[in-house]
Amino acid sequence: MTTHVVRHRSDADRTRLSWYCGRVHASARPLALALVPDRLLSRALLVLGGTLLLALSAQLAIPLPGSLVPVTGQTFAVLLVGAALGARLGVGTVLLYIAEGAVGLPVFAPGATVGLARVVGPSGGYFAGFVLAAYVVGFLAERGLDRRPWTAALAMLAGEVAIYVVALPWLARFLPAERIIGAQLLPFIPGDLYKLALAALALPIAWRIARA
Repeated sequence: MTTHVVRHRSDADRTRLSWYCGRVHASARPLALALVPDRLLSRALLVLGGTLLLALSAQLAIPLPGSLVPVTGQTFAVLLVGAALGARLGVGTVLLYIAEGAVGLPVFAPGATVGLARVVGPSGGYFAGFVLAAYVVGFLAERGLDRRPWTAALAMLAGEVAIYVVALPWLARFLPAERIIGAQLLPFIPGDLYKLALAALALPIAWRIARA
């Protein structure tokens, strides 16, 4: 009788442990992979969908006087892609998007240069920063920071910083150093804060809907 009870408790403990580990594993998955079957086709479609989002957001472009690059919706899209797809798929999505533009597909923001010339021009630092931002935000999202607005905002802020850490030094190849802050950083901050706030609200709301 005692042996039977011990075995029953041991089985119950293993069941609870298995359930708990499953919950922890599921909670570590990014939003998109928590909503669709984790198959190769699903991942491929998510990546293609992410590149489409990036391409559409690039068309929302507002030129700024004195700036070498326009204000676009891409920052918002990059933050969403990184958070929703995770670090690896997020980086893969941004790299595929850059490759699409480099071969001449009309996915970049409207401008005088197209294709590879755009990638190696003033916008190149932003493209590289998008890759880093997707990884940083995806990494943090995989650790649950996208579940609450305040932690999501910190993850998105880290992504924004990652973009500028790469983009501003790259722009020094095309502008005098003393002009970079005034022409390429300060005018972009209000819009970036707005996009950061939208992304930081969108992810927790999406998680709530997914759990409902």
